[in-house]
Order: sequence, then C-alpha cells, then structure tokens
Amino acid sequence: MEAFSRVTAVALPLLFDNIDTDIIIPSREMKSVGKTGLADGLFAGWRYTAVGNREPAPDFLMNQPPFDRARVLIAGVNVGCGSSREHAVWALHEYGFRAVIAPSFNPIFRGNCIRNGVVPVQLEADSVRLLGEAARADPLGQQVTVDLDAMTASSGAGSFGFALEEDSRAMLRNGWDAIDLTLQHRDRIAAWREADRAERPWIYLEPRA
Repeated sequence: MEAFSRVTAVALPLLFDNIDTDIIIPSREMKSVGKTGLADGLFAGWRYTAVGNREPAPDFLMNQPPFDRARVLIAGVNVGCGSSREHAVWALHEYGFRAVIAPSFNPIFRGNCIRNGVVPVQLEADSVRLLGEAARADPLGQQVTVDLDAMTASSGAGSFGFALEEDSRAMLRNGWDAIDLTLQHRDRIAAWREADRAERPWIYLEPRA
C-alpha cells in the first residue's frame, strides 16, 4: 500500500449528504475483482450523460478543469454509506484521490479508506463547508493540504485538526495493511507461541526448534 504523509492538491467539493458506494462506483462498473480498472467508472452515474456511455456530463464538477485533477474529495455527512463494496475506495484511489474530508463516514467505508491509503478526515460540518466553498470558488488558489504528521486539513479558509486511531495513522503513514500491522508485534507473537508450546505441546505438529 502507498504510504501517506502529506498532500496539497485541488479539492473536489461534492457537498451532498449520503453519497453512497453505488454513487461512487455503480455495480455495473465493477468489472474487475482487483483494485485496478475502476477509475473510469468512478461517479459514473453523475459523470456521464447516460448509462453505458462515456460522454462527460458538462455540469458535473469533476469533469471541469482543474477539478478533473483533484486529489482531495470534500463530501457531506455519511459518505460511503450503502453497500460494503471495497471497490468504492479502490476507484477513488486509482483515480488519484488520497483523502476524503467529511463530517461523518460510514464505518466500513472509513475502514476501507485506511486499508487502501486514503485518509478519512472527519471535521465539524462548518469546517467542511468552509473548505468546500473556498475550493469551489478558487480551486487553484484554495488547494487543500492534508497533513498526517500535523493531523490537520487546511487551505486559505482555515486550518482544522482531525483525529485518527494510532494504529490507523501508522498504517497510512507506513503503507501497511492489516498483516503488516500485526507483524510489527512479531516478537511478542513468537514469545507467546513459545510459552504456549511449553504449556500445551500436544497441539503443535512441528517439532520444537
């Protein structure tokens, strides 16, 4: 997984509540079981003029420069609700988004963000609105910085602190998945196994080293 420290980029403000995973990546666009080949279907229902075509909808902000190269998504409450499909985060990441800023997240979507290198930044609704309105009015002049060291999201509209669990922050900063995170405790795991083997040798098939 790609490690994250800090990004400064154009932000895409989609200040709508309940942007669900089917809006982010409609099921008809999920033609892969892997993490690639999904960016073209990102926001397909809003991004194209009709189902099945690739003619850009002119009114959709993501189709308009410089929002078409946004790397930060600003959304309303309960972003990522709906199904648990991980493809939603895969599509965002493949397109280039590295952070999502919102007042609240669906818990599964938030977990998928952390496990795929996309920072979920939860802020007060007023702070999200300020960042979003500034980004929409002046996308190049009001680029948004998400800093995982300082734990802030900022632009000319202000700087706002956010929180993450320590394990989640470590995964994002180091590009670790859940297995990598567990292996950080390999010495403790090995010590536990040795103690358990001494206490219950009959449950281990391999001979003691």
